[in-house]
Amino acid sequence: MGTPDARASPLLQTVATTPTEIWNDSCAVGELEYAIANGATGATSNPSLVLDVLRQEAEPWARRARELYAALPTATEADLAWCIAEEIAVRGAKLLAPIFERGAGRQGRLSVQVNPVLYRDAPAMIEHAAHLAGLAPNLQVKLPVTTAGLVAIEEVTARGINVNATVNFTLAGAIAVAEAVERGLARRAADGHDASALHPVCTLMVGRLEDWMTVVCARDAIDLAPGRSEWAGVAVFKRAYAVYRSRRYRTRLLGGAFRNHLPWSQLIGGDIVLTIPPAWQRQLNASTIEVRSRIDEPVDEAIVSELLDAIPDFRRAYEPDGLAPDELEGYGAAVRTLRQFIAAYHDLQAHVRDVVLPDPDA
Repeated sequence: MGTPDARASPLLQTVATTPTEIWNDSCAVGELEYAIANGATGATSNPSLVLDVLRQEAEPWARRARELYAALPTATEADLAWCIAEEIAVRGAKLLAPIFERGAGRQGRLSVQVNPVLYRDAPAMIEHAAHLAGLAPNLQVKLPVTTAGLVAIEEVTARGINVNATVNFTLAGAIAVAEAVERGLARRAADGHDASALHPVCTLMVGRLEDWMTVVCARDAIDLAPGRSEWAGVAVFKRAYAVYRSRRYRTRLLGGAFRNHLPWSQLIGGDIVLTIPPAWQRQLNASTIEVRSRIDEPVDEAIVSELLDAIPDFRRAYEPDGLAPDELEGYGAAVRTLRQFIAAYHDLQAHVRDVVLPDPDA
């Protein structure tokens, strides 16, 4: 790590002076180009983000949808939606390819999500993950932290596929992912295969845990001191990072779902990934917050104590044994996110339908 250029953006300073890696939480070309110019070395995708691309780049993708509709006469709406989603992912991966080649595969990857409706079907997720990983050498496959998802994470790791565990909000979930990856890596080594090209990550959806704390407080009439819930996700992430280092897991943690600057400012300095939405990248780059390592600075003990005492669901997220592996997908934040991802997938199909089969009454 070097000395930052005072003229560099805060995100460029982050990657220039610390081990922290920045990814773009979008696969739109213009947003990805901005992110790369400001130090990003990866990107993420999911049905919601693909839908954002179709809305931002409406005419080219509407034209492409109509071309596919004409060329594939038996294709369903879902088939057409996946064709487009895969083309968008491959396009983004191509933009990141030079970084991938320079970084020997540790950087320059785009994460693409398996079909979210498959979250209970391990064999189907494994099959879809293998298909997606084969589309480009620098694609990383997102699998949910569900009971079936953990099975799939182990299996695809053993097969040599890079994973990004998603729909995770808890330390127990992060541990379950790391252990599944370790089992997969051990199996791969036992079979005589090289694992040096594998760079798995485990997402902690920091902002979505914060959202869930807000929902729980409103539902259960819990009064917290102002600003306390904003620290919930950061507190879980910092504890998870300490556990990962002490146990020497080979998975890196990834922080995402920004609701404020804390998932950046408080996590700077870790050997981690931060996936940042484009709007937040611009806001952070315009900020005057000092860029320095804070990953090892503990969250104020009074904040953590209040959250632990007041919100049982924070304790479940914060403690290593707060949830059993088979309880992870039933955690409130997980249920909300699974529902939202599935809804976005159906919205994506509806968008394609409206393009190729427009309503004649509209």
